[in-house]
Amino acid sequence: MKKVKFMAIFMSLALIFSGCASMNKTGKGTAIGGGGGAALGAIIGGLVGKGKGAAIGAAIGGAVGAGTGALIGRKMDKKAAEAAKIKGAQVEQVTDNNGLKAVKVTFSSGILFPFNSAALSNNSRTSLAEFANLLRSDNTIDIAVIGHTDKVGSYDANQKISNERAFAVQDYLQRCGVSSNQFKEVKGVGFAEYNESETPEQNRRVEVYMYASEQMIKNAESGK
Repeated sequence: MKKVKFMAIFMSLALIFSGCASMNKTGKGTAIGGGGGAALGAIIGGLVGKGKGAAIGAAIGGAVGAGTGALIGRKMDKKAAEAAKIKGAQVEQVTDNNGLKAVKVTFSSGILFPFNSAALSNNSRTSLAEFANLLRSDNTIDIAVIGHTDKVGSYDANQKISNERAFAVQDYLQRCGVSSNQFKEVKGVGFAEYNESETPEQNRRVEVYMYASEQMIKNAESGK
């Protein structure tokens, strides 16, 4: 049975990637927004971030159309390009629960936090102020802020510091003018999502996800 399931998944992925190989970014947004909908999004979302990414996406109660997906895909392409210009920001395009394009921006420890601290450095404040400008430019972007840690110390201590890091980033972004209504999830995950391929310093990070709100989806459905 496991072999059959594996072959089915393998064939599905082969079809997905062979069909998308020649597409540009906007074309991929169309494919994600059409036919496969949330199911396709779940497959791609599981691959990006090795299945450890945040579960993001407004609960809209139905499949998203191809045209809607294309409009949101173009918007997220633009946001990813803008975020990539910020010093110290590592940008990755991911997929939300609706199969729509989203953007993950990672700020590493060298930019944000020293060991066992949630204090923002001057450099990190500068980077986050730039990032806030991007977020303020479109209040239909929903935001999730996820804090991470290294593996030094107890589970409870790491959970506490990861929470503090996430809320420190949210607080500073709000002080820079980002609407509190845009933050849909702010939490720490301790070392539950520790990346063994990275150094402890790189694991002391905060990830910020930008994804389509319900309002953005409605706007895109009406062609805006």
